[in-house]
Amino acid sequence: MTPSAERPRVEGDREQEIFDATLDVLAESGYDRLTMDAVAAKAKASKATLYRRWTNKVSLVIEALQHDKGTLDVPDSGSLRDDLCAAFCGIGGLTDVHTVATFSSVLTAISRDADFAEAFRRGVVGPKLAVSREIWERARQRGELRDDVDLDLLEPALAGIVLHRLFILGECPDPDTITRVIDQIILPAATRGPAS
Repeated sequence: MTPSAERPRVEGDREQEIFDATLDVLAESGYDRLTMDAVAAKAKASKATLYRRWTNKVSLVIEALQHDKGTLDVPDSGSLRDDLCAAFCGIGGLTDVHTVATFSSVLTAISRDADFAEAFRRGVVGPKLAVSREIWERARQRGELRDDVDLDLLEPALAGIVLHRLFILGECPDPDTITRVIDQIILPAATRGPAS
């Protein structure tokens, strides 16, 4: 592809303004009702400007969500418990109001829009899963985990329990709740018992 045939970049502050507008509309309307028109109006940009850079709302929303998260750091305290607490209770974790609100705004779209669901899983959830997997693999290398632990089954359990409490029971996650789930459910299921 020649440079003249490449899609023009919206860069710098203008790109950030469009991402911010996208996330604002997403929070206000949810993904299902988000339109390129609404984002353009919020960003005070033309719809043509958006379409020159992003082919559809899937690509715009996913890139805005990726940009919003920045680089995900992998906690490495030397302890599975402390790493899980750091990953799930910090910024970007399940106690982060912004993260939970974003997830809420795309929840129905994940089940209804296959293109969005695939892009969301790959571009937004994928990096979080990679961080979680690294935490668990380090714990395995340190000998903290039982030999028979199925990480594919256990790794998403913490998020599943906390999100169930949020969306089904209406209980907002806080660090105490997450820590109790880690201590009473996750660690007993995953780790070796104390040496006898």
